[in-house]
Amino acid sequence: MQEPLDDVELAQRLVAQARAEGVSLTGPGGLLGELTKRVLETALEGEMDEHLGYAKGDSAGAGSGNSRNGKRAKTVGTEVGPVDIEVPRDRDGSFDPKIVRKRQRRLDGIDELVLSLTAKGLTTGEVSAHLAEVYGAQVSKDTISNITDRVLGEMADWQSRPLDRVYPVIFIDAIHVKIRDGAVANRPIYTAVAVTVDGDRDILGLWVGDGGEGAKFWLTVLTEIKNRGVDDVCIVVCDGLKGLPDAIGATWPLAVVQTCVLHLIRHTFRLAARQHWDSVARALRPVYTAPTEAAAKERLVEFTATWGERYPGIVRLWENAWAEFVPFLAFEVEVRRIIFSTNAVESLNARFRRAIRARGHFPTDQAALKCLYLTLRSLDPTGRGRQRWAMRWKPALNAFALMFEGRIIPND
Repeated sequence: MQEPLDDVELAQRLVAQARAEGVSLTGPGGLLGELTKRVLETALEGEMDEHLGYAKGDSAGAGSGNSRNGKRAKTVGTEVGPVDIEVPRDRDGSFDPKIVRKRQRRLDGIDELVLSLTAKGLTTGEVSAHLAEVYGAQVSKDTISNITDRVLGEMADWQSRPLDRVYPVIFIDAIHVKIRDGAVANRPIYTAVAVTVDGDRDILGLWVGDGGEGAKFWLTVLTEIKNRGVDDVCIVVCDGLKGLPDAIGATWPLAVVQTCVLHLIRHTFRLAARQHWDSVARALRPVYTAPTEAAAKERLVEFTATWGERYPGIVRLWENAWAEFVPFLAFEVEVRRIIFSTNAVESLNARFRRAIRARGHFPTDQAALKCLYLTLRSLDPTGRGRQRWAMRWKPALNAFALMFEGRIIPND
């Protein structure tokens, strides 16, 4: 009896046969397409056997009341290109296949491919051209748009899901996207990223602003987050938007409002000449790495003595932000590393910007949110980012549990 071929040997034989016959691996008439055709047709025949209760040619089907009734041709889009298959039919028309459903023209893999390409920033036209060029599949822009619209229900469920009762840290930030509302205008899209007690990063939602006062809209966003179950937040990291600390305090009175130190440094560079950036950065580092507020104040006095005359705007910037900056100095090193900046949300915004760059502008708020949500779905596919974050989190969790005793309770 001949031993069955293992997967590697079978693949090698198929590739060798394809080369010998001059058949390409992919594209119309390629080896992968032919294999897909055979697999689909075999699966459909198996479904028909199960539906009728007997195999093709079996005498048990005589007088059963239903039988095979030929086949019909059908072309389905697959990840290896369009594939022509023969779908079996039965006499009474009750056969309802599952592997390739009635009126289905694309396998699920094509839909996931469209969603993946869209999440990477390709427009509907670019996705259509890519599928035609690489896979020989003709998929219209309207069809691609309809495929991506299927995530709208999933997005609505995600946006309204219950949240944890307490978060050690929430980072909040906003990006601006061009949306056509009569005329094309920049509209803010607000993002909130939380760190859970287990050290996972949880993106709480996306909100399109109305273009009005940012702090007022943030109050609406924070209230929604609270209404979804968030009773307490230890630290909220944000930029220096005027009125935002009041909005945070009104939502979570015990929360510490921490200005993003990295934002302060960036704003500092905007007020300094390029040739002085390195010197200014070195002079400021002792301020935000100081062990205490008193030590930081002394370092700021030294900075003022050196640079205050040339750059009084920088000194004024740090003095105005001092009340929201100094809570940072009371935290242990492990906590400082977590909240030093809004990098957790800024890295997300970088992915957002890459996804929206090719589009120019969006026709509606919903189109913009759909694009960004698809980007979220494709984040960290290997899970390595989550692993790196978890490794950094454990020391910080212990520090949080001590600093916010009774509010942060590690899970078992």
